Order: sequence, then C-alpha cells, then structure tokens
Amino acid sequence: MDEKRLGEILERFPSLRLLVVGDYFLDRYLIIDPGLAELSLETGRTAHQVVDIRNSPGAAGTVANNLRALEVGVVALGIVGRDGMGFELKRALQRIGVDVAAMIESDQRVTPTYTKPMERLADGSERETERQDIKNRMPTPTDLEGRLIEALRQLAGQVDGIIVADQVPESDCGAITAPMRQALAQLAQASPEKPIAVDSRRHIGRFDALLLKPNEREAWEAVHGLPPEGTPALDESAACGRALARRTGRPVFVTVGDRGILVVDGGQVTHVPAPAATGPIDIVGAGDSAMSAIVASLCADATPVEAAAVANLVASITIQQLGTTGTASRAQVLARHRETSQ
Repeated sequence: MDEKRLGEILERFPSLRLLVVGDYFLDRYLIIDPGLAELSLETGRTAHQVVDIRNSPGAAGTVANNLRALEVGVVALGIVGRDGMGFELKRALQRIGVDVAAMIESDQRVTPTYTKPMERLADGSERETERQDIKNRMPTPTDLEGRLIEALRQLAGQVDGIIVADQVPESDCGAITAPMRQALAQLAQASPEKPIAVDSRRHIGRFDALLLKPNEREAWEAVHGLPPEGTPALDESAACGRALARRTGRPVFVTVGDRGILVVDGGQVTHVPAPAATGPIDIVGAGDSAMSAIVASLCADATPVEAAAVANLVASITIQQLGTTGTASRAQVLARHRETSQ
C-alpha cells in the first residue's frame, strides 16, 4: 500500500462512528515512592506510600482509547457498578471524548478494575509490581443482559461498525454472554456490509457470522481445544485461521506477534508482515490497537489486507510506549509508513 492510499483511508477516520461493546475495566495505577515506606504499627509490615494515582480505561476502554487517538468517534456500551470505580471509569472515557450515555450502571455488579501498583525507581521510571484484580465472578444477571442486548440493537443502526471486546474468561460473567453472542450474529447476518468484529480472550471459537481477530495462541486453542506448545508456525496459524473462517463465513485476522498478521479471506491467506521494531518494546495493548485500526480501516473502505497493514503500523507505534497502554495518531501512522517504506 502506498502513502497516497494510506492517506485516503486515514482521512476518512474522523467521519466514522464506532460502537465498542464489551467488558470495560478501569486501569488504576498507584504510584509508590519506596523512599517513603513506613512500618505499620498495627501489623509490623511495610506500609507502601502512594504518591500519585492515574486512572485510565482498560480492556474495551483500551480499544476506545485507541480509536479516539485515531480521531474515530466512539460510543461505549457495557456494564459498570454503581460505585467509585465506575464513576472514575466513565470519567476517564469522557475525558478522551467517548460517548458514555449508553453505559449501564448497576448495584448488581462491581466495576471491573485492574489495580496496578507502580514502584517509582531512582531514575524516575516506574516498575509494575503485583497486580490486584477486581472482577465479577458470578453470571451476569438476566435483566442486565436484556438491557445490553436491547441497547445493542438500538445503537447498531447509528454506527458504521461494531467492535466486540470479550475480556472476561469466565463464561457468561461479563458483558458478552451466550445470548449477546446470538444477538451479535443476528445483527451481522442482517447487515453483512457492516464490519462487526470480535476480540475474545478465551471464547473466540464461540462466535458466528462475525469478523474474528484472534492472536495465534487463541486461534490454535479455538480450533484444537488446548493451548499450543510454544509458538505456532505461520502455516499452523494459517490453518487455524482457515478453520475459523469456515465456521463464520467472514474474514479472520490472526495476529502473529512481530511477524505481523495473517488475513484469511475467502479461503485465501495473505501474510502482512509487521514493520521491524527497534529499541525496547511493551506489547501490552498491542492487540487492542490492532483491532481498532482493522475495524476503522474496514469502515473507511479498506480491503482486509489494507486494514491489516494499517493495524501493523499502529501496533508498531503503540508497542514503543513503555509502561503504559499506548496509542497512535493518524500523523504518527503516516510518519511510520514513510520510515518503513524507505
């Protein structure tokens, strides 16, 4: 893809509006200064001193954040608790320009939260220590499930595409339950021209009629029923992608780390290599940034292979942002294309 074509695709992004439905988490960073540590008089253990707190949207919120960095309009749909973490999550989404009017608040759920203590080092950098996770571990109540599905159906006609972020590995304990998967399949079958794509941590093989974006390990597990031993070879990942595409009848994008993306479309597999990474990298959120770019590009009339190429450029930028879930702007994507095309 040449620079002119890339520019045409990116130029359409600000006119797009996407729905991101799924599991919204709050990423809560607690910045700890080791030099201020105290000994607790009550327990005799170290009392770590938090000197700063950073809140940012995680999981589905990471997808939303990446889309906003690309200047794509975003509508958020998920469930948060009627609690302080839910307030902070919605505020963090609003701060980056996400429409949160459809988000469902409930006393029946807690707001999923990844609490990340970060130790501030002598050089000013930060090191993440043991994370503390807050999740809902009981099935989503049927009344909330019904409200989510109704909101999905109402919003589907108002957006150019839909991204499904299925973060919770426990079956039916998050926003994407079996009835929600059925509702999504019905939408995709009714509107085959509208990109509806899913990224699922554990259940990618349970979706019908949708575009899929598994990584190589998720694709293998969905097809073979067990995790792979080591990293699958490209031809093995391609075979898994073909199997998933036969199930769904839609294109599949298998991300293969620093090797790029395998695009399975109509039985044909195209390997779209990733730009070479230089310097230290942090791959946290790379899949979310790739998903954002794929769906935005498809909504901007890119082919699946072109969408994968844009996704590789975006991910190559986000992985260079250490200690945070990175994003990329349209200007940065063009600049990276120029760098890697020389």
